[in-house]
Amino acid sequence: MAIDQAKFDEMQAKYKAAVDAWVEAIRREEALASVCHDEAKLDAWENASFLEEAARNKAKTAKCDYEAALRQELFNF
Repeated sequence: MAIDQAKFDEMQAKYKAAVDAWVEAIRREEALASVCHDEAKLDAWENASFLEEAARNKAKTAKCDYEAALRQELFNF
């Protein structure tokens, strides 16, 4: 069963948006790592790490979904 082009476009856009959010999360974490830390900033830095990991997982999931749809369409498996 062929997937329509609009669905591929939607999946690709979702993946790109997730990667952009991941990059932003990395930049926020890096910004916190670039300053002198007191306890409160250390907590924020640690939280930023958790947010980065969540953003990464979302990007990886979107990538897997997009790749699986492409494989199904191109190779029929």
